[in-house]
Amino acid sequence: MPFPFSAIVGQDEMKRALLISAVDPRIGGVMVFGDRGTGKSTAARALSALLPPMQAIAGCRYNCAPEEAHRCPDKCAETKGAKTAKVPVPFVDLPLGATEDRVLGALDLERALGRGEKAFEPGLLAKAHRGYLYIDEINLLEDHLVDLLLDVAASGENLVEREGLSVRHPARFVLIGSGNPEEGELRPQLLDRFGLSVEVKTPQDIEQRIEIMRRCDALERNGAAFAADWADADAKIVKRLAKGKKALPNVAMPESTLTDAATLCMAVGADGLRGELTLMRAARAYAALEGAKSAERKHLRAVAPMALRHRLRRDVLDETGSTVRIDRALTELFG
Repeated sequence: MPFPFSAIVGQDEMKRALLISAVDPRIGGVMVFGDRGTGKSTAARALSALLPPMQAIAGCRYNCAPEEAHRCPDKCAETKGAKTAKVPVPFVDLPLGATEDRVLGALDLERALGRGEKAFEPGLLAKAHRGYLYIDEINLLEDHLVDLLLDVAASGENLVEREGLSVRHPARFVLIGSGNPEEGELRPQLLDRFGLSVEVKTPQDIEQRIEIMRRCDALERNGAAFAADWADADAKIVKRLAKGKKALPNVAMPESTLTDAATLCMAVGADGLRGELTLMRAARAYAALEGAKSAERKHLRAVAPMALRHRLRRDVLDETGSTVRIDRALTELFG
């Protein structure tokens, strides 16, 4: 049985980041770095159970939305009559040992050998379209797979040219990665593609550690009963997510909040302009999640560390961590 999202003890910033990314996928995904055994994978997989179903072309191998059926390589708008159905939001695990063919897609050997037809077998990127692609220990991912992910993440499309095939299909997904920094750093190019970055640490509160043991033991003894105990709490999160997604387009972004975002990014020396854009989107999504009508400074402050900590240059004259530098700037600028 998957561990219920609402039953995860502590790690509030990680849970907040995952919920924000679910409200607005345009933020660009979540990178979770931290100690081993701190619930990183558990939280990511628990999120999949909270996602409301999405509208898609019935039977489409690419999870095409009705408005993009004309772009589907299978021409599902013609062959399937563009009938729509509600399907679960894809949540795809990308294993570290995956081959390039498995990720991108390749020639369908069964049809090629059996019928003599050239046909495309979609890969993991096609299955993750309009959903989530989760990579555990992402800092150990092979460089050639990292390059593939960078190309697709930048374009939102997957182009396959091999074995006489030429296939292009949409591949937009929320990338969730987790890893332990002691086992190796993540390539800066890939880290920059994540909208939010979260640091998780081993709980130092004795009561929290005891409660974690209690809940894990309850899950192992009777998973169905444990899930039932937390079903109402998870249902409230599902309802909160649905309300947030619906309210998101109507959440105002005042000029003062935009000014705060730009001022903060300049103060901490964030690279590029992705910092401001991510701050704006994350603050708006968090405001929608909280039921607010406009994104205010308090929403900006809540999401600033996770939106900026992986965008700061290392300062040889300042050995403090990026989170400390952001908190210090927030205090100096906004009190």
